[in-house]
Amino acid sequence: QVHLVESGGGLVQAGGSLRLSCAASGSIFSINTMGWYRQAPGKQRELVADITSGGSTNYADSVKGRFTISRDNAKNTVYMQMNSLKPEDTAVYYCNADVRYWHTGVAYVTTLQYDYWGQGTQVTVSS
Repeated sequence: QVHLVESGGGLVQAGGSLRLSCAASGSIFSINTMGWYRQAPGKQRELVADITSGGSTNYADSVKGRFTISRDNAKNTVYMQMNSLKPEDTAVYYCNADVRYWHTGVAYVTTLQYDYWGQGTQVTVSS
């Protein structure tokens, strides 16, 4: 009922920049927190940054000062500008959204909440 579509990954040299985007679509009532996670080979998935609907942000220590997360609530889209990229930033980046969506039953309409994930986008930083 709700889909997250990511874009913007790719291959970049160390010191370069990339901008990730993630658009949510479907029967959306509201979206609370949206964020980016990443998973490198052989490592656990970790939070990179997240942002609430009110604009409060949270960053992993490893990306503070280099990455900036932002969102467009009207477009249900979250962005992450990644500057001064390092080889250790290489990972698959996943978008996450805490979504309240419309659910229609036989004789009722209500909203339900669910944590959705995107399919992931590869970011590779060469040294």
